[in-house]
Amino acid sequence: ELLPPLLNKFIVNEVKMDELVFWVEASPEGGFTARALGAAIFTEADDRETLKQFILDAVDCHYEPQERPKIVRLHFVQDEVFTT
Repeated sequence: ELLPPLLNKFIVNEVKMDELVFWVEASPEGGFTARALGAAIFTEADDRETLKQFILDAVDCHYEPQERPKIVRLHFVQDEVFTT
């Protein structure tokens, strides 16, 4: 899956980082999917509040406490398609 070049600035290959960005999209089946940029973390949920909790849980499982990012940013992406 290709990400827009603008978001490449968020991808960091260091072990410790201060901020972790999630690419969030509406799921065709309903709810949301969230994929971390620069880390192998993916989760999904039916609503925004549950998604936030699932993301925090996934981040806690993925990182040791001393490596955990201080900030989690959710980047919501919405595609709109229409005809001309």
